[in-house]
Amino acid sequence: MEVFNGGMREPLMRRIEKVKLISATEYQVSVSQDQLTQSKHGREMPRRPRITIPGIPVHLIQRGNNRQACFYAREDYRNFLEWLKEYAYESECAVHAYVLMTNHVHLLVTPTQKSSTGILMKRLGQRYVQYVNRYYQRSGTLWEGRYRSCVAQQERYLLICQKYIELNPVRAGLVVHPGDYPWSSYRANAQGEESDYLSQHPLFMNLGRTCAARLAAYRALFRSALAPGIADEIRNATNGNYALGDKRFKAEVEKTLGRRITPGKPGRPRKYLSDKV
Repeated sequence: MEVFNGGMREPLMRRIEKVKLISATEYQVSVSQDQLTQSKHGREMPRRPRITIPGIPVHLIQRGNNRQACFYAREDYRNFLEWLKEYAYESECAVHAYVLMTNHVHLLVTPTQKSSTGILMKRLGQRYVQYVNRYYQRSGTLWEGRYRSCVAQQERYLLICQKYIELNPVRAGLVVHPGDYPWSSYRANAQGEESDYLSQHPLFMNLGRTCAARLAAYRALFRSALAPGIADEIRNATNGNYALGDKRFKAEVEKTLGRRITPGKPGRPRKYLSDKV
């Protein structure tokens, strides 16, 4: 099943493939504007800027405020997905996987532009909050501040991230099998259910020559649990806005950004000779 996003003249993933990422110096990196937050000492300090690399997948999490529910009825889930489709098209983000849990959302997308993910999450979040506040006659915030995200090395982590996302309802004890949960991309990616929300990544398409072969190969990925430590690795990278990948991938991104994109060691930063004046 090859899915096209809206009325685009060509599949969105084909457009993404045109983004050339030959070396670290050729990465087109977008860092969102710093937002101020309060440190434990009461001083304002910039939040970690998000990383967006056109053509590289991004795992995103948006949680309900104070971990409270953000979906209350089946119609809420349907509306969210319809708006996801609309704003993914407008922002030029290809959606590969998703799961809508009661109090949070996971998305795996590939942006075509530096600002794509920011535009998607802003428009989608605002539209849904307006709907919930109006329909349920409530006011105030619904989301827990900023969404969390990490860029993911596609060759090594794309399908792992999809599996991690679609297994969320199983880990939460809501269902025994991911196909039993109606608000995720598993039924489309693994069982061939029609979906106009998704764009299949080239790595997914390489799972088999035919649709049936791809679906069978994808289902086979779920016969075993996630490797030990993988869930924590994905979770930590996303919550900390770090790069998810091997050492070479992380080094390339760090070189391009000129800053650390992996967790630092605890304690005070080490002083170097060049720091002395």
